[in-house]
Amino acid sequence: MAAPADNTGGMKMLQFLKLIGQLKRVPRTGWVYNKVKDPESVSDHMYRMALMALTITDPTVDKDRCLKMALVHDMAECIVGDITPLDNVGKAEKHRREEAAMRQLMNLTPGSVGQEMYGLWEEYENQSSPEARLVKDFDRLEMILQAHEYEELEGTPGRLQEFFDSTEGRFRHPDVLQLVGSLNDERRSHMTGAAKNSGESQPHPTAPTL
Repeated sequence: MAAPADNTGGMKMLQFLKLIGQLKRVPRTGWVYNKVKDPESVSDHMYRMALMALTITDPTVDKDRCLKMALVHDMAECIVGDITPLDNVGKAEKHRREEAAMRQLMNLTPGSVGQEMYGLWEEYENQSSPEARLVKDFDRLEMILQAHEYEELEGTPGRLQEFFDSTEGRFRHPDVLQLVGSLNDERRSHMTGAAKNSGESQPHPTAPTL
């Protein structure tokens, strides 16, 4: 009788995919703290970043590498959660937790695949390549685009200003800077329109009788 096939690799890969699936259920902490209704998940965030990478036209960067990096840069959050500065976890400790999580995930995938994912994550963390710096720009752009969309959905223009303030002067890539400029122009227009409508809806005070 033939010995049963060893399916260890398949079981590890299944565990990996289930862990990654958790990203669909990990809300982005910044939105939770700001009481955004039905906040996006970490995987929502990474998906639009990957589309940003897919549509970039800069021939000086490796588009495929950017796309892969966008898909793995927050992968560790399926284990450690979305840690923000408001969580009182230092940068070194955050990195330690995420590195351990990435090693755990790496060990669940076939050798070269796991090594590639870990290498891309490390490259992003260290900001050690043009691709890593571009993906960091995508990370910030996606965040403020989402903030703008929440303001639109809520009808509260300007409420999430802190997210825009946190990225001020930090974008580098010219294509991303152009998008940021367009986003800021649209947001200013919405805020100006809302302020005007608010002013028109208020009755003018009656001048005091002398």
